[in-house]
Amino acid sequence: MGFGTFRMAPEDTVAAVKCAIEAGWRHIDTAAVYGNEKEVGGAVRESGFPRKQIFVTSKLWNADRGYDSALRAFDLTLERMGFDYLDLYLIHWPASPFFHDDWKKQNADSWKALERLYKEGRIKAIGLSNFMPRHINELLKTAEIKPMVNQIEFHPGWMQKECTDFCKEQGIVLEAWAPLIKGEILSDSVISNIASAHGCTEAQVVLSWVLACGLIPLCKSVTPSRIAENLKATEIKLTPEEVSAISSMADCGGRCYNPDCCDF
Repeated sequence: MGFGTFRMAPEDTVAAVKCAIEAGWRHIDTAAVYGNEKEVGGAVRESGFPRKQIFVTSKLWNADRGYDSALRAFDLTLERMGFDYLDLYLIHWPASPFFHDDWKKQNADSWKALERLYKEGRIKAIGLSNFMPRHINELLKTAEIKPMVNQIEFHPGWMQKECTDFCKEQGIVLEAWAPLIKGEILSDSVISNIASAHGCTEAQVVLSWVLACGLIPLCKSVTPSRIAENLKATEIKLTPEEVSAISSMADCGGRCYNPDCCDF
């Protein structure tokens, strides 16, 4: 599972990430637009663990799309983090045909930059975030390297089946952001009843469900007890009936962003 840092204040980030690493998390997710890359990098260095034991992800923000600008943005990310490589780098959002006439070129040029950085060994894996099948199919027409990861919003009531099915068919690893919908889902009776049956927390139930669906959940907290609790979701084994019950939930909230309907 991944420890997320979205909207984590810089002053909270070092302590939270160090706490996560001490608790056993080894996958840390950030992005340039989060404004805490420097603190994430500092926390990894201060953790005392060898760099190669911590898997760190960051993302290319929309204002930096394009070949040259993506290369410059990556250099700044590494400088802020104090690393000489990243484990995973993602294009944060696709340029959409509904907002950009040159959307195909923007996405293709950004991807070419990531391919170059991957070939140079400065990134160990490259991927996408919030890309839907239409965007990926177009990208594959010019890509030399198939995207390895697609990070999408995924939670009860918003499973994005078309996208998840497509990525699984393509062999693209899926990561789930906002799996807990900012905690909104945790009071639902379906979740709480399953939690009672397993003697675990509601958050552990939802994270275990994400894993059962074949995705990697990204989960954020700045509370030490919850950071440790959430990681134990890997020990919860839901029944097929419980997985189905959660998958059948609808209208659970969340952002439910469609990259073809919003532009940042």
